[in-house]
Amino acid sequence: MSTISDTFIAPQCHDKIEILYQDEHLLLINKPSGLLSLSGKNPQNIDSVHHRLVQIFPGCTLVHRLDFGTSGLMVIARNKATNAALCQQFSQRTVTKEYSALLCGHLSDNEGVIDAAIAKDPALFPLMSICALHGKPARSRYRVIERFYHKQLPVTRVQLTPETGRTHQLRIHCQQLGHPILGCDLYGGRLLPGTERTPRLMLHASELHFVHPISLEKITARHASPF
Repeated sequence: MSTISDTFIAPQCHDKIEILYQDEHLLLINKPSGLLSLSGKNPQNIDSVHHRLVQIFPGCTLVHRLDFGTSGLMVIARNKATNAALCQQFSQRTVTKEYSALLCGHLSDNEGVIDAAIAKDPALFPLMSICALHGKPARSRYRVIERFYHKQLPVTRVQLTPETGRTHQLRIHCQQLGHPILGCDLYGGRLLPGTERTPRLMLHASELHFVHPISLEKITARHASPF
């Protein structure tokens, strides 16, 4: 049975991966929008963060992923020991991730929490769905940075902090809030009303806080949003 994932061919990404920091244990990179984190099963989708980096840093592995359209900070392990230590931090939720996003419309509240369980729905693949009965707990916080107008249309810049790490969590939570992320092709923010241009997904991983697994130093990585 054919699925959307089988037929999706990622457009060629000409943007380079920016290496922000490296040592013998890990890398910190800025992933461009429009690049897969891991290569897909379709041979035409071989280009990815991992495919590019393993050519330069043999043995490197991904500790976490960013969606195809999301740009921003990722930490990459350069060996198995670092991978195991970082994966443990992610699973124990001691890693803090913050994102910058542009949402459609003006939010009424300056900050808030979205607490809505997320489930995989085979009938909707690749979409996730909000489901209190079968979903896994998911919680995100948001804070308004600014409200402005883009071509006379209301847009809100927010800081998003996921407290859990479900697939498409921020995208579906913003849809649940009634203000989907601008440029989101899956959850209702694909086109900016009144325009014909489809922008990139306006979601950027702007901060990453974790403990270096070897030096035990607290790492605070920041990368400003490109939009």
